[in-house]
Amino acid sequence: MSKEWVLEQLRSDPRGVIVADVRFRPDDTGYGFEAYQREHLPGAVFVDLKKDLMDPPREHGGRSPLPPPEELARRLGKLGIDADTPVVVYDDDLRPEAARLWWVLKYLGHESAYILDGGFAGWKSAGYPLTPAISHSAPRVFRANVRKDWLADVDEVRAKIGAGGITLLDSRDWKQYTGETAPLDPVAGHIPGAVHAFWKDGVDEDGTMKGAELQKERFAAIPPEHEVIVYCGSGLSACPNVLALQEAGYRKVKLYAGSWSDWISYEENEIAVGAAAEG
Repeated sequence: MSKEWVLEQLRSDPRGVIVADVRFRPDDTGYGFEAYQREHLPGAVFVDLKKDLMDPPREHGGRSPLPPPEELARRLGKLGIDADTPVVVYDDDLRPEAARLWWVLKYLGHESAYILDGGFAGWKSAGYPLTPAISHSAPRVFRANVRKDWLADVDEVRAKIGAGGITLLDSRDWKQYTGETAPLDPVAGHIPGAVHAFWKDGVDEDGTMKGAELQKERFAAIPPEHEVIVYCGSGLSACPNVLALQEAGYRKVKLYAGSWSDWISYEENEIAVGAAAEG
C-alpha cells in the first residue's frame, strides 16, 4: 500500500484504518519497542514479533513456532486489531516481520491487510508525520475465519515431495539452500525436490515490493497452476515470497510455517544438499 494512500487515510478517517508497527531485529529483541517509543506513524499500535506472533520453541515446530489460530486471534484482539477494519503493517523497510504479520492476518481471514510500501524508512524519508505518543487501543474481538489452505505442516510436505502439480520453494539465501552454510540451524541443506528463490530478490532497494511482471520473471520456472509450498529457516523470510507469488498471480500458495528448522527436527526426514533448480 502506498505512503500517499495511508497518509490520506490517517488525515481523513484515522479510525477507519489500523496501523501496526512490527519493527524487529533478531540480534536486539528490545529494538522494536524502543524504536516505536522514539517515533512511529500516528496512531500505530506496536506488535511484538516474538511475543505476539510466535510461541516459545519446542521439540518440533521450528525456531519461530506459529501459535494456534484462536490464540493468534486473541492476541491481536488484545492489541486492538479486529478482522473487519483495514490494517496497514510496516517494519523498517520491507523485511520478513511485516510480511509475517500480513500473512497471519490473511491466514486468519482478514480481507483488508496491507503492507506499507517502503516501510518506516520510506515514510520518514518522505517527511510524513511521526509521533512518540503511545497509542492505547481498546481491545477488540478478532473473529477469525481460518484459511487452512494458506498453511502447510510437516506431514503435508512429506506427502507432497515429488508429487505432480506441487512446487516446494526455498526462500533462504543460496548458500543455505545448497548446504554450504547453516548459520542458525544444526543441520545444513534443503528439503528434497525444493527449488530456490531468495526472498530479497523480490524487493527493491527502497523497500518496495517489485511489480507483478518482475515477480513473474523470478518464478518463471514454476507453472502458474501449481500449488506452491514456501519455506525458509523458521517461517519468517518465506512470507515475503508468499506475498510475491500472490503478486505474480499464483493462487495456491501455502506457508510451511515450521520451515527448515522444523523439518530437521525429525530424524527420519531426508535432506538434500547442492544445487538443484532456481525458481
